[in-house]
Amino acid sequence: LLYATKVKLGFPPREFTIQIDTRNDVLWVNYNPCIGCSHSNGVGVRIIFFDTTSSSTAALVHCSDPICPLAVKGAQVKCSHKDKHNQCNYSFLFQDDSTTSGFYIFDDMYFHKIIGKSSPTSVNSSTTILFGCSTHVSGILTKTATAIDEIFGFGPSDVSVVSQLSSQGKTPKVFSHCLKGNGKGGGILVIGEILEPSIVYSPMVPLQYHYVLKLHSISVNGYLLSINPAVFATSYDQGIAVDSGTTLAYLIQEAYDPLVNAITTAVSHLGSHAISEGSPCCLVSTNIDIFPSVNFNFVGGAPMVLKPAQYLVRNDFMVCIEFASTWCIGFQKTQGGPSMLGDLVLKDRIVVYDLDNQRIGWTDYDCSMPVNISVTRSKDKKINRRTKRSGASSLEIRILNTLLHVTFVAFLMHILYSS
Repeated sequence: LLYATKVKLGFPPREFTIQIDTRNDVLWVNYNPCIGCSHSNGVGVRIIFFDTTSSSTAALVHCSDPICPLAVKGAQVKCSHKDKHNQCNYSFLFQDDSTTSGFYIFDDMYFHKIIGKSSPTSVNSSTTILFGCSTHVSGILTKTATAIDEIFGFGPSDVSVVSQLSSQGKTPKVFSHCLKGNGKGGGILVIGEILEPSIVYSPMVPLQYHYVLKLHSISVNGYLLSINPAVFATSYDQGIAVDSGTTLAYLIQEAYDPLVNAITTAVSHLGSHAISEGSPCCLVSTNIDIFPSVNFNFVGGAPMVLKPAQYLVRNDFMVCIEFASTWCIGFQKTQGGPSMLGDLVLKDRIVVYDLDNQRIGWTDYDCSMPVNISVTRSKDKKINRRTKRSGASSLEIRILNTLLHVTFVAFLMHILYSS
């Protein structure tokens, strides 16, 4: 499964369906022509290709441009001085060994802007951003079942869309999402801060390529698991990363084994256990709330409570008894690299990525409901936080919950879902 949103780029504007990915930095789309790119996918979304010759506002990023050497963390950026355009090219290698390569351009991104508070009105607006045009893809990115118009990177790099908008003074350096997990997908994506009193925050580990938190401990049904604290070290390529571009959750083996053993022990009385693709599964004829709750206890006194629906995956191919379902544990074991929290864990909760204050916050939330959004920049909130955090009026929330907009500092996009 994946979550995606729609973005309009270029002039005249064209609409692209793009995966939301917090583990990548840059926004990039497939270019026409593209070697290896699929022209359709398995979820009914038509693949759109960008063409610089069809956009009157497109401009190449040259090697001499100061933003070219900044590029994107994790990408290889190269310049060919033999190329008459002297364009800034890129190449990405993803964790699943798929690749994409192409070149950077500047062009317009469109949104609606809300003016006023008591009686807000909406006007069309745009801003110029850097994004990538992919001319070659390989691996899973070529598969019809998973193909999309590609990736909207929300990573911490200076060239992510969030950072670019912040440097232009249009938004704070913060974004938020609320992923619906009812099987039909959807939700809310905000370039700005969702306000909710129950949000708890944990500091981000500095100097990382991704959004990494330090996990203090794990407990199941209130009982602390016996895990060596060294497992949660946050040196390079360790710690636990928050990744909306990943479906499941991945834990280092020394934490995975005690956690899975505790969960399976708690439901051992159910019987009918099985293994599917390495994950323990259980046949359940009652509500899955019989499974235990799991607490990820993060530094800063910030617990993330996982209800059974936030760590179990239903396996419809293993159902053999009427009125029963097979549920598998959605944690995967990893031998090295960082542990990761994917969409399964992140769904049905507000998640706020506050780059201004180097922290990530979360709280459980019904993602079909409107949200309250900050309309001030972070530096302003420090002056008078109580006043500035009053948020948008109910009318602004209603409008924001139905369109792609910005309220001075907050973009909001509907999130699509496919599986």
